[in-house]
Amino acid sequence: MSISGTQSYAGADVPELVTAAVNLAVELGFTSSCRLEQGRLLTALASGATNVIGETGTGCGVGLAWLVCGRRPGVRIVSIERDAERADRVRRLFADIPDVEVLTGDWTLVTEQAPYDLLVLDGGGSLTDDSGIDPSLLVHPGGTVVNDDFTPITQWPPVHDGAVDAERLAWLTHPGLLATEIRVAPDLSTIVATRRP
Repeated sequence: MSISGTQSYAGADVPELVTAAVNLAVELGFTSSCRLEQGRLLTALASGATNVIGETGTGCGVGLAWLVCGRRPGVRIVSIERDAERADRVRRLFADIPDVEVLTGDWTLVTEQAPYDLLVLDGGGSLTDDSGIDPSLLVHPGGTVVNDDFTPITQWPPVHDGAVDAERLAWLTHPGLLATEIRVAPDLSTIVATRRP
């Protein structure tokens, strides 16, 4: 979820479903939607999934809408949102769209339906704390994990707020992943990591 992400859609030409989710975010006063640039990347990544896509941190469904717009027919999407009201409103927004499930709970619910072809972690889970996230259990070999909302790397090792960015470094150097950082805007980057066979 991006700070002021909802505002990034002002005047943008986006798919109808994305517009509906942005309108829901505006209605609920939710400002931290997936940014426009990130959404475009999610659409491209969703097209590579063949079975199931997972997402944590549904918010008001903006990122979910981008995933739906990019997925192949028959690919299922499971999205998890901890705020019960938002989850309910997003469920209603996507009610007529097949193979989309919105669950209410914390990010750990994503483990119940793993492994995924594509997993977008935007609402919990860390490699540097005791949260128990294990990419080898969450995505198939060759599957992709996405972490967004980073500021672009300008040095190595990556630094954030004057200290080594341990979380970003953990994803980029994880021995079970092939990972890279993609700059999607001058002030925004995303880590895309593929699970090694």
